Amino acid sequence: MLPKRNPLRLNTLQLKTLALFQAMAEIPESGETDPETGDRAITRFPHAHGDHIHMGDGFVMGKDATGMGNESVWVALERKGLAKSSFPNSIRITPAGLEYETGVRDKIIQKPDGDHDHQH
Repeated sequence: MLPKRNPLRLNTLQLKTLALFQAMAEIPESGETDPETGDRAITRFPHAHGDHIHMGDGFVMGKDATGMGNESVWVALERKGLAKSSFPNSIRITPAGLEYETGVRDKIIQKPDGDHDHQH
């Protein structure tokens, strides 16, 4: 039997936010991993540039990243065992959170296609 999609019944904003935190967890400069727990601390967050936020080699539209600044989303992810919130300074994504299949990551994190080639 296939695993159930979204078994913790995260809402759309929670799924998008978790997907962004998962992507940030893959960026070495974003924080560090606790060798004992496997939690990935995110202590450095990307800054918005106009209507988007750079995320590794891609970018996210600001409308898809509103949960990053929403304490109730962080608390919900913590309540479901996917993160440990220290809002707004840092968040620790648990191994369960790192592995959770959001199904939205490829939809919200866009890769540059050449015309997104501006200077910062």
